[in-house]
Amino acid sequence: MTTTTPSRSAGIGRVLIAVYALLALAATGRSVFQLLDDFDKAPVAYSLSALAAVVYIVATIALIAPGAGWYRVAWITISFELLGVLVVGLLSIFDPVLFPAKTVWSGFGAGYGYVPLVLPMLGMLWLYRRRPRAVVADDAALARSTGV
Repeated sequence: MTTTTPSRSAGIGRVLIAVYALLALAATGRSVFQLLDDFDKAPVAYSLSALAAVVYIVATIALIAPGAGWYRVAWITISFELLGVLVVGLLSIFDPVLFPAKTVWSGFGAGYGYVPLVLPMLGMLWLYRRRPRAVVADDAALARSTGV
């Protein structure tokens, strides 16, 4: 028995990957600026922005790269992203003192049009629809085609 993994970069997957890449670029730019310019002002918030950037970069690569291993990496990073958006979103609303400065995930991604909240859900749906399938060779069909 072998498994095949349908391409995750086909069809609407290309749009998903493009949005992840754009968010990776935006989060990386924001976090680099925050870390270099004002790290002392809000170290936790700015470190979380950097973590979000890394998550978006790895998720983008995992969505592009073929194979079951990268499929698992995509699930892990996108699940972590959703958890991060939900936890940081809740904390930034109910305990704003923890986040004196905005992060990518603050307010459930409000500063990014809530894309950080919606994107992992769409990513998970896409991954589920493109999950690896088991391929079992039909011995009878193989025998008929080879004349054995």
